[in-house]
Amino acid sequence: MATPHIEANKGDIAKVVLMPGDPLRAKFIAENFLENYRMVNTVRNMYAYTGTYKGHPVTVFASGMGCPSMGIYSYELFKFYDVDKIIRIGSAGAYTKDLGLFSLVLVTGSYSESTYAKVQGDEQRNILYSSNEVNEVLDRKATELGYHLTKGIVDCSDVFYKENDKFEELYNKYNCIAVEMETFALFHNANVTGKKAAALVTISDSLVTHEETTSEERQNSFTDMIKIALEAAIEL
Repeated sequence: MATPHIEANKGDIAKVVLMPGDPLRAKFIAENFLENYRMVNTVRNMYAYTGTYKGHPVTVFASGMGCPSMGIYSYELFKFYDVDKIIRIGSAGAYTKDLGLFSLVLVTGSYSESTYAKVQGDEQRNILYSSNEVNEVLDRKATELGYHLTKGIVDCSDVFYKENDKFEELYNKYNCIAVEMETFALFHNANVTGKKAAALVTISDSLVTHEETTSEERQNSFTDMIKIALEAAIEL
């Protein structure tokens, strides 16, 4: 079978999927962490690979940027490919000076001004939450590997370039510690399909200190969260 956006057959996709935003990060993960991997999607250059990690099947599937793109791919994976769990692994911008570059954030909730969930499934809440079950495994695997995770709510924004970024208000009102662009759609789609989703993100820049990583570092250097997510994926 295929969908309008995925050319893979149903058996080509594993039950647990890791979703970076960048197709080239998906390629990097497959080439550096998976065994016996093969490309299972190239539609719109949204690369996806299925292989094994320590003998367990895992799919790495790029989501693209923003709720609309994440919404399409995560919904089709949950609904039509029988995927049980999706872990987003991506980048985020810090809203607090306590998060330095390359800090790891386990997303417990996603705040958004987006209408994605309302339009898709008449969801009225503006904060949606990740799976406790998946989070517990991610947290435990991080500890076993010697990594520290900061847990918290993120701002899932539709806008990357804001003319007047009032991130302090979101930090103070909703306890948003960082900003990214995909978790709200992912968590909503997990809710409406009865599946589970989580997100582990790496701080790539800071709205407080104005430090930032390069595009090459974002593509190739976020290996800590990749290792944690892979270890969790084979246990879920």
